[in-house]
Amino acid sequence: MTILHIDLKYLADRLDELLSIPSPTSYTDNVVRHCGQELDRLGVPFEVTRRGAIRAILGGKARRPARAIAAHLDTLGAQVKAIKDNGRIEVVPIGHWNARFAEGARCTIFTEQGGYRGTILPLKASGHTFGEEIDEQPSGWAHVEVRVDARSSTVEEARKLGIDVGDIVAIDPQPEFLENGFICSRHLDDKAGVAVMLAALQALAPVKDRLPVDVYFLFTIEEEVGVGASNILTEDVASLIAVDNGTSAPGQNSAEFGVTVSMADRNGPFDYHLTRQLVGLCVENDIIYQKDVFRHYRSDVASAVEAGHDVRTALICFGIDASHGWERIHIHSLRSLAELITAYVLSPVAFKRDVEEVSTLKGFPRQPTEEAEQELTSDVEIEED
Repeated sequence: MTILHIDLKYLADRLDELLSIPSPTSYTDNVVRHCGQELDRLGVPFEVTRRGAIRAILGGKARRPARAIAAHLDTLGAQVKAIKDNGRIEVVPIGHWNARFAEGARCTIFTEQGGYRGTILPLKASGHTFGEEIDEQPSGWAHVEVRVDARSSTVEEARKLGIDVGDIVAIDPQPEFLENGFICSRHLDDKAGVAVMLAALQALAPVKDRLPVDVYFLFTIEEEVGVGASNILTEDVASLIAVDNGTSAPGQNSAEFGVTVSMADRNGPFDYHLTRQLVGLCVENDIIYQKDVFRHYRSDVASAVEAGHDVRTALICFGIDASHGWERIHIHSLRSLAELITAYVLSPVAFKRDVEEVSTLKGFPRQPTEEAEQELTSDVEIEED
């Protein structure tokens, strides 16, 4: 199979646009509209759920067993917990991220009257005032506050601005696209995955008549808080692949180049056959890949399985350094992911019995059970007693 060409400028431009749109979980309407407009431009039909998850579809030669690819539009962020006596804002995190990565972040507080700029600071932020106490203060969400860039030195002044408990705080991504292909930014998880899916859709447009079955491209809006793809699958979908980040950190096998195929996450192993099919497509199409297992991480597919969807599952990743912090990825990994997605959706269906939710043992797959035979090579000597 010849892999499809992926337009890297298109991919990078879409990622840059996505990063520019604040979208902490629950504040995703604007990024949903943007994504929908891009799907319109690509000529891809889609529908939107009540709260904003997007289900786009490329029609194949058969309706079942449909395939689904998912990435999430929502990001980490924060929320106003209280207005302090000094007019500054106590916040709690949206999603799971450490407060040490919040210190120094520029942000926007979205009130019903509009947005205000601000900075998340440790409680003791001035070395000229606190001296060595700066280095001795603990790290944590109880030890940071938002300094609002408006007249706000008392509770009353903050309230006059319209700031209130529950307001959403979006963290600036501060993206940098380097000439050597590295991309540094917050919120690459998972806006890079969304950009990959859009680039794959663009590449598939001229050959969509070759798709063996329907393919759903899903854009979810609550992955960072565990909801993910729990409520967006149809009964036609037999397999679900999430596109997300793979942590390239000590103790992990992920890399910032090529595709990382996750064999398991916090919820357990992914589908035996689907993961190996994806690895086989990487080998067949000369796509660099590596396998990994994640112990402290889950994705859109975990929520779908927990919601009761009987689908084959897999997770394919772009390698990311410092996930949920100051993240870094490489464009090579994004291209590789888009290539793998196109190869997968154009490949034949592995198990035709998946067209039915429940069937007989006919056509049911097998897994290896025999012990592997050991081969003695000519240079191995057998010692005699």
